[in-house]
Amino acid sequence: MIHYKATSTNGELKQVLALQANNLPQNLTSAEKETQGFVTVHHTLEMLQKMHDLHPHIIAKHREKVIGYALSMSKTFRDEIPVLVPMFNQIDKALKKEKNYILMGQVCIDKMYRGKGIFRSLYDKMSSVFSDSYDAIITEIDATNTRSLNAHKAIGFKELITYQSNNQDWVIVFMDI
Repeated sequence: MIHYKATSTNGELKQVLALQANNLPQNLTSAEKETQGFVTVHHTLEMLQKMHDLHPHIIAKHREKVIGYALSMSKTFRDEIPVLVPMFNQIDKALKKEKNYILMGQVCIDKMYRGKGIFRSLYDKMSSVFSDSYDAIITEIDATNTRSLNAHKAIGFKELITYQSNNQDWVIVFMDI
């Protein structure tokens, strides 16, 4: 049985990093990136812990193994991860009214567990955990990551803005919660 929860231990954060490492572009073939998607940012344990201390991440576990995650990131981290600074600037420009949002910093499902509804369930859990404090979840997706774009669209995310940064096209999407 798969259960969904907020991160609570250092061991869970280490498992998130191991799953992340397996899905970074440099560790995947071109075919895997195209058909299975990929994650872009490589976090350190220290950064993941700092993010967790403010807002625990949402994870899916099977037995004691982390098989999926959705990282929770507050706007206060806007200058902590340099590659994300342009995204925050674009969000600021694109929001027509003040939305109190939480950023989903990265989502990933273990290859052996894909296609089982875990992606949707992670966002359902994230929505329920943060709906009292925030009115939207926002995330950024590499425009070439069609699997991720389609998965987000399928569960109700809408495009906020598309932009280019570091010779790469990005799509920022949001979902009201």
